[in-house]
Amino acid sequence: MTAVTGSVPGFVLGAVLLAALLHASWNALLKSRGDPFLVSVLVLAGGGLIGALGLPFVAAPAPASWPFIALSGAVHVVYYALMVETYRSGEMSHAYPLMRGSAPLLVALASAPLTGERLGGGQWLAVGLICGGILAMYMTARAASQAARRTTAFALLTACTIAAYTVIDGAGVRRSGSPAAYTIWIFLLPGVGMLVWALVRRGRETVRFTAANLHVALFGGGASLGAYAIALWAMTQAPVAAIAALRETSILFATAIAALVLRERVGPARLSAATLVACGAVAMRLA
Repeated sequence: MTAVTGSVPGFVLGAVLLAALLHASWNALLKSRGDPFLVSVLVLAGGGLIGALGLPFVAAPAPASWPFIALSGAVHVVYYALMVETYRSGEMSHAYPLMRGSAPLLVALASAPLTGERLGGGQWLAVGLICGGILAMYMTARAASQAARRTTAFALLTACTIAAYTVIDGAGVRRSGSPAAYTIWIFLLPGVGMLVWALVRRGRETVRFTAANLHVALFGGGASLGAYAIALWAMTQAPVAAIAALRETSILFATAIAALVLRERVGPARLSAATLVACGAVAMRLA
């Protein structure tokens, strides 16, 4: 497999920023629509079912990519389960920066031995700026309570799963020969699995919640699928660690959504940290 090297092209940058907005939007659904578990089931299952409509029109993934699809699907289930627990007790403006901000550093450290990619000095600086800015947002949180410590712990665990599936899919999608089909399958398999799990655990409640929130499945599933499809495609155009770091500009959108839609308190310190993230995104583009 040939590693992708070099800077991030402008058209890829724009696409990844759109993916960042979509990602922040469906995360806001998890926080704002009541039961995070059932919302996560609708988002993942909705994304899988929407994607399944495209299966007749795309080539099947190459056999070499199926182990990556299976592993990624399993990691995605763990990712959603941990994210549900993260949002159950924490504010989006606290949890989202921490779980999303820790992942790029882990990806950057793992990319060299696992994918053969090497970031240049400017890209490492950008990774540092983005991670530093997002982690600074967490540091602006109020004095830690038991709930805040619980949120922090689950957010860090979630970051580990984000890093894991990013590296897995960065390698798998390049072996697939069909990024679109690869994306569909890594949503469809865990989506069906989580839906069955929800029906077994909370059958009637799941049916009632689904009937009342079909728009969540459509919008959340579409946004989740679209955001990750764009990211996987971008990984075929630029280094995995660079794309993973650039995606974290979703924190800018998440901060705005937390303040304007969820009515969380986002003060000057968090806004300053968001500016640092933006500087990192620009540095990644220019590196």
